[in-house]
Amino acid sequence: MRTHPLVVVGGGVIGLLTARELAMAGHEVRLFEQGTLGGEASWAAGGILSPLHPWRYPDAVTQLAQASMAAYPALCQGLAEVTGIDPEWTPSGLMRLGDDEVREAERWAARFDVSLEPRDLAEVCPGHGRDGPGLWMPATAQVRSPRLLRAASAVVRGLKVMVHEQAAVEGFTRDRERLTGLVVNGETVAASRVIVCAGAWSRPLLERYGLSLPVRPMRGQMLVIQTRPGFLGPMILKGARYLVPRRDGAVLVGSTMESVGFTKETTETAREDLLKAAHDILPELAAYPVTHQWAGLRPSSPEGVPYIGEHPEIRGLFVNTGHFRNGIVLAPASARLGVDLMLGRDPVLDPAPYGLDRPSGDGSGGAVLK
Repeated sequence: MRTHPLVVVGGGVIGLLTARELAMAGHEVRLFEQGTLGGEASWAAGGILSPLHPWRYPDAVTQLAQASMAAYPALCQGLAEVTGIDPEWTPSGLMRLGDDEVREAERWAARFDVSLEPRDLAEVCPGHGRDGPGLWMPATAQVRSPRLLRAASAVVRGLKVMVHEQAAVEGFTRDRERLTGLVVNGETVAASRVIVCAGAWSRPLLERYGLSLPVRPMRGQMLVIQTRPGFLGPMILKGARYLVPRRDGAVLVGSTMESVGFTKETTETAREDLLKAAHDILPELAAYPVTHQWAGLRPSSPEGVPYIGEHPEIRGLFVNTGHFRNGIVLAPASARLGVDLMLGRDPVLDPAPYGLDRPSGDGSGGAVLK
């Protein structure tokens, strides 16, 4: 009897790492992406490998983040060795400006054994001539998201995953409560198990099958200022805005939070707001040009806790979505947990906090079965 392949829906960072995990476990895998691999929210991400204010999140986010952060150095090294594409994992550290929330941050750091210390910006960024109290997180690293996605895409193809781009998944087929396949561009494809990693597009797809997840698109706009290599060492966060320096001197400035549905266009208002914030953090940036502006649609979810698990009424249909602002941060551990559940392995983390039927802490009631 022929065994049908396992299918991943979505070619962002979660989908790519999920396909990689499945293929490395010896399974035949097909990946369907409605656009191009890594072309949506994952590509647009700043690549900071920590939630911006981790103490504001439920412990479930920190647990996924810490497991992912521990996996990233070896993951990036392995991707670079196989593909020649360096994701530029860099332990640049993160400086959070401001003297608010210090107690909350210190309590969180003590609970999770995270290095965090009060510092001034002038100490962390010598030569920039600005002082300002804040919290220094020296172990916080970053990756360059487009390079990570290019490397992961190349590895997935090298593992003989059958990749289909411009392939819109329109629905699923089933025999009673058991999934049997999916419909792609009008054609039925057989599958033994499917995992939906389609980010903000997961909800409209799953709603047709009785599962309404509180996952919605949230636009985030960013821009890049091109400075010289070595201009800025650490990442800097002030309020809702941050600077992420790359090795080639590019400084990413992010990011907005806009509930505008599936609209992805950039705006002049956001450009002005981000540029003002960047100059407020480091006035020296005014001497350098803005070279690019872009936007991505994050899959927002209550409290930022992703949904990872099996559909309550359709066996073989799994979900891994709703990572909000932390898709890159949480990707390695999220992909591992989703694959563990899909294959019936002992899960790397307790899956209960990420369950599809869990109540949400913001009063939204969580997922709804219709």
